[in-house]
Amino acid sequence: METTLGKKVNHITSISKIQKLSEEEIKKIEKITEVFGFRATDYYLSLINWDNPNDPIKRLIIPIEEELEKWGAKDPSYEKSYTVAPGLQHKYRETALFLIGPTCFGYCRFCFRKRLFMDDDNEILIDIEPAIQYIKEHKEIQNVLLTGGDPLTLSTNKLSSILNELAEIDHLINIRIGTKAPAFYPHRISNDPELLDLFKLTNKKGKRIHIVAQFDHGNEITPQAKKAINKMMETGCVMLTQMPLLKGINDSPEALSELWNKAINAGLTPYYLFQCRPTTGNKPYAVPIEEGYKIFEQAKMNCSGLAKRIKFVMSHATGKIEIVGLTEKHVIMKYHQAANPENIGKIMIFNRNPEAYWLDDYTELVEEYKIENPFI
Repeated sequence: METTLGKKVNHITSISKIQKLSEEEIKKIEKITEVFGFRATDYYLSLINWDNPNDPIKRLIIPIEEELEKWGAKDPSYEKSYTVAPGLQHKYRETALFLIGPTCFGYCRFCFRKRLFMDDDNEILIDIEPAIQYIKEHKEIQNVLLTGGDPLTLSTNKLSSILNELAEIDHLINIRIGTKAPAFYPHRISNDPELLDLFKLTNKKGKRIHIVAQFDHGNEITPQAKKAINKMMETGCVMLTQMPLLKGINDSPEALSELWNKAINAGLTPYYLFQCRPTTGNKPYAVPIEEGYKIFEQAKMNCSGLAKRIKFVMSHATGKIEIVGLTEKHVIMKYHQAANPENIGKIMIFNRNPEAYWLDDYTELVEEYKIENPFI
């Protein structure tokens, strides 16, 4: 595979290999990579404007010392509690999740599953057959989400074996693939006709593939990324995009609206804006919920209705919770999806807490103010 730099893709895993960094910068950063790994493609690093100390691509991929601040947990959404087999999660009634991507083309500094690249106990799905059998036995499952890591780091042959098995399950309606390949390394898609043929064949079998591509800043939507998006659209894939709200990267109305408008122009439907999970190492990238909601609403003012379909949510242990409003005294949330189906659609109203980064911060505040039941 060829990159725009005219050579085979180079996965860089050592900060010392980045010539644009000074020896002093490398010395500071290397101690961070001993805790949280570093990985990038030469293509993605080429997007950085090294003359801009606040370049958003640099902040997305190059470690910073603040990551070592003690904050959060390795698995803040308790994903392991919904694991029914190695690499298989079943949290929501209609959806099963396969952790099939063993790695990524690059390591986002705010990754909420960085535990997969830190711990010895591997959660990645190795043996597909037990997972396929589980899906077959649970007919309430309508769709399967392939994630990881990044599924597109797998060989096309490996992906083919998985998609072919899923395509034969009658009660499945669609297959979702979560990936950042169009941003990190779009050539993985554009230069692999066999992958595109696989997508086309799977779609023809009636199992519509929805590609959920992560783009965190408008600078990632390059001509190369657009080419990859177009090629996937030509196979019949439905193209979506999602991103977390990230401090110093897209936490302004202007940056968010530009990202969404560029996404719409590229053929992507904005899907979710996520509250940054309180994962170990993520404090420097997190924005308080109420501040984030204000940014979110202001950003939508600069977009057409096509982008306004996006929802601001947090992936809490109990479900996907949408932040739907602020009043002078209260923050209003709703269960968009829930591990307990009885909670879907329930509204929660809490006293405002400008320092809250997660639902649990409001739970503590409710107890302090003796609000017996936050559900309405």
